Amino acid sequence: MKHTPTIRAELDRYLQQEGLSLTQFGHIADMNRGAVSAIVTGNKPLSVNQLDRITEAMGLPEGHFYDLFIENYIIDHPPNMRRIEPFLFRCAELDKLDAIRRVVGAIMDNLLYSPKLFEIAEELLSQEKNAAALLLYEGIAEAEKYQHSERLAVCQYRIFTIQIGDDQSQNLKAATLFEPFVERLDEIDQLDALKDLANVYRSLRKWDKVDEMARQMRTKAEIQYSLKHQEKRELRDIEKRTRGPLFGYIAYADLLCAGVYEAQGDYHQALQYTYAYANLDWVKETDEDTQHWIGLFKHWAKANIIVNKLLSGDIKVLQEYIEYIDAAEDTTQEDKVIQLLNIMIAANRYDIDVSNIIKRFEADIVSLSQHSPSDIYTQQVVPDYFAWCGYELAHYYLHRNSYDDGFKHLMYSMVSYHTLNNETYFINCMGLFLHFREHATPETKANFLNFIEKVWMNNVKKNGTVDRRS
Repeated sequence: MKHTPTIRAELDRYLQQEGLSLTQFGHIADMNRGAVSAIVTGNKPLSVNQLDRITEAMGLPEGHFYDLFIENYIIDHPPNMRRIEPFLFRCAELDKLDAIRRVVGAIMDNLLYSPKLFEIAEELLSQEKNAAALLLYEGIAEAEKYQHSERLAVCQYRIFTIQIGDDQSQNLKAATLFEPFVERLDEIDQLDALKDLANVYRSLRKWDKVDEMARQMRTKAEIQYSLKHQEKRELRDIEKRTRGPLFGYIAYADLLCAGVYEAQGDYHQALQYTYAYANLDWVKETDEDTQHWIGLFKHWAKANIIVNKLLSGDIKVLQEYIEYIDAAEDTTQEDKVIQLLNIMIAANRYDIDVSNIIKRFEADIVSLSQHSPSDIYTQQVVPDYFAWCGYELAHYYLHRNSYDDGFKHLMYSMVSYHTLNNETYFINCMGLFLHFREHATPETKANFLNFIEKVWMNNVKKNGTVDRRS
């Protein structure tokens, strides 16, 4: 039988080795003699704060004894949350994720600890310690997978939002796993969940799923908006629990549906939905925040009405679109790139010379890769638009014999789609390169081949494929 060492034995050995009395060590560790004595004799459980002081006094790195702490005081002991909670927070501070994983595995056999562990996870999430929080949410979700509880659904929602990242393949998997749990969430939380799912599917261009999420969100938001304004029913707290005003979820659903029809080439239907979120006269609120959001939707609608006409082949509105862009205030970098993308799609589709227009966006083109994501929309939808814009610019320049610019934008797009792990559009970039390869300089060809080999080798490592090169 393997003997598990103890922290008190390690401390006792250290005291003897250094020839220190309990009082002397207490001074070094900023602890009184009685506390040190109780730890050495095993008469008193050790707190994580005391453990950190002892570790520092012994000249050891932070967290050195954390695995022993788990062995000595958590595994095979009745869980004591007053000891475990500060230990988990300290592990999160030191990024000791393996230690957190062991603690969760040791205590989650008993569902009685789920509520407290969930509270800790929520606090860690609020502190942006996402990796640590994820381990707790996953542990709770695994333990409660047969419970059909709202807490289980919230855990799955948190897991989904934490896991969303650059890898679009992983994002699709995360969205697919979370989607069945939406209906178990609180009716108000469902709105944000559906919005987040819609934006992830939008970034993946899964238009059937975007349409499904948008229509569900609209139906649920209409019900909640109606309930909010019913007499004899006070639901003033609803909007405190959503990330935006209730009417905004209805309008945003229309915006999403318009995007679905635009992607499918049905510009007539896209315009009908755009007109719907442009006209928000039905909104009952009149406060400043409401007016701000109504103004935003009208602003987006004005642009998208022009864009729909442009993409449908009405080239005359291109100048109107440019004037709209020039007149727009507080335009973000993301807005600029999306505006350029719309122009480039139309230019490539209808063979329009937009060289002079591109010059207006030179600064935005240079900073294509310098966007900073915040919410799920900017994390997912915007990076896809940036990569897409690079591809459309490449297509434009290559077909107009501006090969240096074309290959530069194509390499940016190809690298971006590789980062996003979007195989379909990565292959599209490769196809465009190969179509124009005879016009590439030797240096450009070498960069292309080196990148393809790097991608290949990364896939070999990731998938465990045997490399049989001699």
